[in-house]
Amino acid sequence: MNLRDQLNCAVESAMRAVGIPSDCQALLTPGTRPEFGDYQANGAMAAARRMRTNPRELAARIVAAFDGGAMVERLEVAGPGFINIHLADAFLAERADAAATDARLGIATQAIPQTVVVDYSSPNLAKEMHVGHLRSTIIGDAVVRALEFCGERVIRQNHVGDWGTQFGMLIAHLERIAASGGGIDGAALADLEAFYRDAKLAFDSDPAFAGRAREYVVRLQSGDPHCRALWQRFIDISIAHSEEIYRKLNVSLAHADIRAESAYNDELPRVIADLDACGLLAVSEGARVVYLDELQDREGKPMAVIVQKADGGYLYATTDLAAARYRVRELHADRILYFIDDRQKLHMQQVFAIARRAGFVPEAVSLEHHPFGKMLGEDGRPFKTRSGGTVKLAELLDEAVERAARLLAEREADLTAEERLTVARQVGIGAVKYADLSKSRTSDYVFAWEHMLSFEGNTAPYLQYACTRVRSIFRRAGIDPRTLDAPLRIGATEERALALRLLQFGESLRAVTHDAAPHLLCLYLYELAGLFMRFYESCPILREDVDAATRASRLRLADLTARTLATGLDLLGIETPDRM
Repeated sequence: MNLRDQLNCAVESAMRAVGIPSDCQALLTPGTRPEFGDYQANGAMAAARRMRTNPRELAARIVAAFDGGAMVERLEVAGPGFINIHLADAFLAERADAAATDARLGIATQAIPQTVVVDYSSPNLAKEMHVGHLRSTIIGDAVVRALEFCGERVIRQNHVGDWGTQFGMLIAHLERIAASGGGIDGAALADLEAFYRDAKLAFDSDPAFAGRAREYVVRLQSGDPHCRALWQRFIDISIAHSEEIYRKLNVSLAHADIRAESAYNDELPRVIADLDACGLLAVSEGARVVYLDELQDREGKPMAVIVQKADGGYLYATTDLAAARYRVRELHADRILYFIDDRQKLHMQQVFAIARRAGFVPEAVSLEHHPFGKMLGEDGRPFKTRSGGTVKLAELLDEAVERAARLLAEREADLTAEERLTVARQVGIGAVKYADLSKSRTSDYVFAWEHMLSFEGNTAPYLQYACTRVRSIFRRAGIDPRTLDAPLRIGATEERALALRLLQFGESLRAVTHDAAPHLLCLYLYELAGLFMRFYESCPILREDVDAATRASRLRLADLTARTLATGLDLLGIETPDRM
């Protein structure tokens, strides 16, 4: 149980002891200033309104009934009924000592794990991955890592786009290359954007080619072996491109996590049949639609969602309904998280509403769309190349590594050439990821090289460097932190502040997993690094006049800080160099 939960239980136990109803909560929040305590319980005021009594008097009764054992030094009633909670130094030291000796830093796993299905990344295999795929990929992966660390059963779902009419055009182009003597191999698809552009040009300018492309769509969807073989070859090479990006990004998605659009092709007629059996289908101009009372069109009428076109074709909504049903029936999901940009908000609302009404996803299963904003250039417009084209993700990451290498070359560091290459990769990729993850998921943000690669401020290089600085203390002292066995003590104000924040790591992770908000973890790590620097400046560790017990205690606090920073960055998918 984390610190906040432990306090919450103690406060609510006192609330029950003085007759406050069981559905009234402690409403515990971290203290905003040291003089207001480490935590503040605000539940007395809400309970007092309900019980029609004086909130300060009720808060005083809660304080009198509070039994926190050795946890709390004192409680104070403040303002209209706030309860300020000041934790005991000895308790903080004991908890920090236990965390310092624990491989999981004192973070307990879920007693009753949920099965959480997470839909993220999902590139369109018709084209090479570009910057538009970055946010879904890295935000989803950070949340997945945090969920797994907290003990949930996580199932990744990379719902790649590998189906639809555009693939007829691509297959026709691939076959044309083969017919002209070109090899159908990686070289033919080395530049997916150019391949797609050439296929589209042929489709628009050559009626015969366009006719073959449409024919291939029909043959592909009918299971024609030749078409399927060409399509599969294209898909395999395209996936290899995506997986190379994932390796560069240090993203945990694997080939086995792919559950493509085509995987649901055979299910689509059954989805339509089941919607019909539920009485949800209507016909509008030959198309089959579902009318949603929950959502209204511009005229205030129930919104019509097409699930099958008049020509018998299906739409994204149909595939998403099949996917949602599969995730409930086959994967036994308790939560389903979708990391899809905010432009798809209405689409997801439609899918969720139909899935609920059709019984594909019962109310007990949480359906969550976690949208995200756009990446903008420094001109405030969507991030593009100088010529206005789409920025390829592979090229962006390569540039990040090159910029990091130039930056490191300007700094004095005792690194070999090979080590510099490794650190440049870790810093460059980390900088790109952290610049995104540190911003609120729902906000747009400006992509700025100078800021993201800075060693000052809330950036990955700053945190990576902070982590290496803590580790360097042990190298200078010639001490293996695993050999430290002296008790951790708290004396100075800076020691106390650092220990308290270290013990709030679990609370930060819970916020990340509950709200799908990695920026909260970034903020925690940045604050933790700042608290360590204040501790380091005020509390000497290796100075000769520091006694052995104090030195050992401060070394253990430093080691716990380094491990927490490294673990937090790892959960964000960011590597920490041993030296910089």
